[in-house]
Amino acid sequence: MILRRIIDIDEERCNGCGACAEACHEGAIVMIDNKARLIRDDYCDGLGDCLPACPMDAIHFVEREALPFDVEAVKIHLKQKEEEKTKTITEPTSQFPIQIKLMPVNSPLFDGTKLLIAADCSAFMYRDFHDRFMKGHVTVIGCPKLDRVDYTAKLTDIIRENDIRSVTIVRMQVPCCGGLSYMATEALKKSGKFIPWQIVTLSTDGDIIDAS
Repeated sequence: MILRRIIDIDEERCNGCGACAEACHEGAIVMIDNKARLIRDDYCDGLGDCLPACPMDAIHFVEREALPFDVEAVKIHLKQKEEEKTKTITEPTSQFPIQIKLMPVNSPLFDGTKLLIAADCSAFMYRDFHDRFMKGHVTVIGCPKLDRVDYTAKLTDIIRENDIRSVTIVRMQVPCCGGLSYMATEALKKSGKFIPWQIVTLSTDGDIIDAS
């Protein structure tokens, strides 16, 4: 252990956007339970590329005793991450059906991938919806108001019975979409799994107004 400059993450301020994890070239920051965490001191170089990426000002430098930065350990860590990503994350090329009520509970599409649960209207309101949200995800859509269906049980089974790595919920800033986000979060709880998740809210003008 040595006394050195290293990052400190204020989890109370962290909104779970993941921007700091993307900015960290050493893979020292990961998202756990929708919060950014420094996983190992020796992966942090103390240069702070993550600081300007954080929109919540939740990351700062501190001086404390920590393991020295280990370049070789970082190289091994990044290589393992890349190999794991290649093995387990599948880029969906085509998908049908897409409606929650039509999707099978068990599908090869769900194996080792990320799940997007989106309100029907959201894709038509956000201009770059495919690139911003759908890319790299299996997408299911629904509208509790129009479908008059409680998706909780089916979403619970999908999350519980498949190897899903993360869940993103995209909803509109309208009351009926509150039902969709409630059902999705209840499904996450009832599945018994602890996986990263996020709710993104769009305004009726098509802007992202919250990502938490």
